[in-house]
Amino acid sequence: MFREKIKVLDCTIRDGGLINNHKFEKRFVREIYKAVSSSGVDYMEIGYKNSKKLFSPDEYGEWKFCDDDVIKEITDGVDSDTRISVMVDVGRVDPDEIRPAAESPVDMIRVASYVKDIDKAIFLVNSFSDKGYETTVNIMAISRALDNELNEALHQLEEESRAEVIYIVDSFGALYQETAEFLVKKYKSILKTKEVGMHAHNHQQLAFSNTIEAIIHDANFVDGTVYGIGRAAGNCPLELLIGFLKNPKFDIRPILDVIAREMIPMREQIEWGYIIPYAISGMFNEHPRSAMALRNSIDKDNYRKFYEALLTQDTE
Repeated sequence: MFREKIKVLDCTIRDGGLINNHKFEKRFVREIYKAVSSSGVDYMEIGYKNSKKLFSPDEYGEWKFCDDDVIKEITDGVDSDTRISVMVDVGRVDPDEIRPAAESPVDMIRVASYVKDIDKAIFLVNSFSDKGYETTVNIMAISRALDNELNEALHQLEEESRAEVIYIVDSFGALYQETAEFLVKKYKSILKTKEVGMHAHNHQQLAFSNTIEAIIHDANFVDGTVYGIGRAAGNCPLELLIGFLKNPKFDIRPILDVIAREMIPMREQIEWGYIIPYAISGMFNEHPRSAMALRNSIDKDNYRKFYEALLTQDTE
């Protein structure tokens, strides 16, 4: 699959931070940055820009806040064309704390929002655009969005926002390929002046195939993480995505090196990836928090009990 317009965004540190309270060492983050830069990845999302007025730095690591000076410690001295992205959540950021893009190492700000908060997302995106940033809106929990509400949100985004990209976010890993196709076509039928992006979670081992399906139907922004790291079952593995794309600018070898050197040892300390409780939560289109709680309990491998609990909940 070669299409020059396709842009790849690595969110290893941002999404991976959801499993360790964003407490990655700077050395590790710099190693990921060097690897994705050498591989030709277009963007690296280095974490969140959440306000320290709302979250305690004593509880969370640096990548929950992504101070500009901390980002520069990672990027300085690395020969790289990879652009830096950060994410903000509606209601968790103070726009006045974000400096103009000309004064920041950050190139892109992605606003994560549920359908019900699209008006707030538009306000944030436009304020960041005014400061010179590239912007996206990532519509979370898309598998739970009502069709009429999603239609209205997409029309609002097209008419009122200055976001360059609108993302489909399969937060619960519940989508199958037919729905991925349906959603990309819906987005493209309404969003005439914006690109469509795909951010897939891997609860049912479908993150990669759903990303391919989105690409086939002309989604030009796609996300991945090194070795699939991310909350619960994780994300579309970046190495599979680069292996699939035929653009000669991408080089999988630096990603393979950093997996062997950094990710394999980390995987022995922190759990992520395809595990049965996450698959079950995906089947039921449920947030993985209950599966994550199970995995942290003494009953962590009682898959049948967990399945039957969700089945009962689903039928009541």
